[in-house]
Amino acid sequence: MIGSLLTFFAVGLATIIVASIVLTIVGSVIGVVGSLVSLLLFKVAPIMLVGWVVLKLLDRKSKGSLSAADRKWLDGE
Repeated sequence: MIGSLLTFFAVGLATIIVASIVLTIVGSVIGVVGSLVSLLLFKVAPIMLVGWVVLKLLDRKSKGSLSAADRKWLDGE
């Protein structure tokens, strides 16, 4: 009787220890991923968006700057 109670106690204790370790690891991973997402969303994405807009504006401004020979070469003729 006491042996089975001690077994249940040991299994419960081991389960609590393993669960706490797993939850700690999962929490750390979620924290790192959240930090990475916030860095990309609020630091990198605006800079890339501004760069994309500038490139689109410059591309629109420089349409038709290819010579006839360049167009012929690009078309593969």
